[in-house]
Order: sequence, then C-alpha cells, then structure tokens
Amino acid sequence: MPGSRIAAVGHYQPAKVLTNEDLAGMVDTSDEWIRSRVGIRTRHLAGPGEPVDELAAHAAAKALASAGRAPSSVDLVVVATSTAIDRSPNMAARVAARLGLGSPAAMDVNVVCAGFTHALATADHAVRAGAASRALVIGADKMSEITDWSDRTTCVLVGDGAGAAVVEACAEGEEPGISPVLWGSVPEMGHAVRIEGTPPRFAQEGQSVYRWATTQLPPLARATCERAGLTPADLAAVVLHQANLRIVEPLAERIGAVNAVVARDVVDSGNTSAASVPLALSKLVERGEISKGDPVLLFGFGGNLSYAGQVVRCP
Repeated sequence: MPGSRIAAVGHYQPAKVLTNEDLAGMVDTSDEWIRSRVGIRTRHLAGPGEPVDELAAHAAAKALASAGRAPSSVDLVVVATSTAIDRSPNMAARVAARLGLGSPAAMDVNVVCAGFTHALATADHAVRAGAASRALVIGADKMSEITDWSDRTTCVLVGDGAGAAVVEACAEGEEPGISPVLWGSVPEMGHAVRIEGTPPRFAQEGQSVYRWATTQLPPLARATCERAGLTPADLAAVVLHQANLRIVEPLAERIGAVNAVVARDVVDSGNTSAASVPLALSKLVERGEISKGDPVLLFGFGGNLSYAGQVVRCP
C-alpha cells in the first residue's frame, strides 16, 4: 500500500487576545512573572459563541483551500480534542457537517496535548491500509472553557485555537511524507495532567511534567528520527507541543537538532493543547521559515503523560 503525505496545513485563532497585563488585573501575577516562568506573552481566547468545532472547521477549510482539494474528496476526518463538552455528535462529525464533506468516516481522538500527532498517525495508518485516500486531521481545543481563571498556576498558560492538515495517499513511486510513528505513555503518572470534575477543570503538577519532559523525551525524539532514517542534525525544523518555553527550548537543544528552526509559538499563543503542534507548523509554513520537502519533527506530549512523534515532509 502507498504511504501518505501532508498536502497542506492551515490554522485558526480567535480574534480576542489576552495579554499578560490583562491577566495581572485578574489574578496575582505580572508580565515579568509569567515570562520568566513559562515564556508566554499573549494568548487567543474564543468567546461563548465560538465552539470547538467552529475553530476546527475554520482551520480545516484553510488547509483544504491551500491544498486545492474539494471537501467532497475527504473520506476520513480525525479531530484531536480534549475539550468536547458533548459526547455525541463528536467533533469530527460536527466539522464534517459544517464543511459539507458528504459521508466520511468521522472520529475524535482524546490524547490531550499529544492528540494531533496521535491523530496524524491514525490517518497515516488508514491511508497505508487502503481504508482512506484523503483525510482531514485536526487538532482543536478551547482550553479557556475548562480553566479556573482564579488559579494563576494554570490560567496564565492556556489559549484557544485549531490547526489542520490534509493527509493523502502518495503517488505511485513517491516516497512517504509521514514517517512511522513512535508513541507511548506513562499510565501510572496520568495524574500529572488532568481535566476532571463537573464542570471539568484543567490541573497539572507542573514540576513533575517539566522533569519528565526535559529528561525522558529527548531519547524518544531521537528514536523518532531514527524511524525516519534521519539524524536530528538532518531536521529543518522541530515542532514540539507548545507547553511552556522553559520546556520547549531545553528539549529542542537536548534532541540535538542543531540545524533546525525551533517552533516557539507558545510565546504568542499559549498552550493550546491538541492544537499546538499543527498551529505552530502551519505558522512556520505560512511565514516561509521552512520549504516544501523539508524534514520536520513533530512531537506531541503531555496529557495522560502520553507522547507521539513522527517526521513529516513540509507541504
């Protein structure tokens, strides 16, 4: 069976911007405190009338337009999200309805911050198995809706947004544009990042996540490159889950991607959970910081202490 590739990407963020100065008027914090600890300056927040599937549909429509593909050609929709309030219909079905996709298979994936890279692997596997020919893979979260805005340890982190990729089968003889995934989890440490309760609220053990990410993930990221037949020095870009600049920068350095552009979208967007990897990738492409065919490491991690990574070729 043929491999798959990313034909195009797209992203969307709500218009409302919340600055560190705005947050200083809401909780006991300051611009200096936030920048020194997490590196974030601003984040985008969706309003009450902007549900997750609307964010997702905007990003997906941009990706389809960029790829020049008709909505009716999509036969699989996979949406990574952990902020769906309703159980059914799922986000993928809602996005399909918004975009008029016809009758695709539609499923949601809840792996929190590692959701997009899990969803991308799922679509890649479906194409490789011949179960789909063209997929929309979307990461979308509305973290503002599950955040306690009186808790300065979490409210300074989060933002809302969506990113999407059009994934399709490679032409005959074409090299795959998505490498084999490396994924896993640490189930006994699932308590480190939680979205629990009624109403659901986001909470985490920040120091536990920081130690785990900066010490345990570098060898896993290097092993992901090996699965693609590359070394970290071959990478043109590294797009990690945008959790915290104090995690992203040391982790990128320890991977050894000495020639790579490192995505730092967390500075402007905050932690957008499943949206963070495709959002950051789409911005790199839009700004022309990476070129068609460049090898890019995508690596999601965090919620459930799950992780998933693959090397993709830039669309």
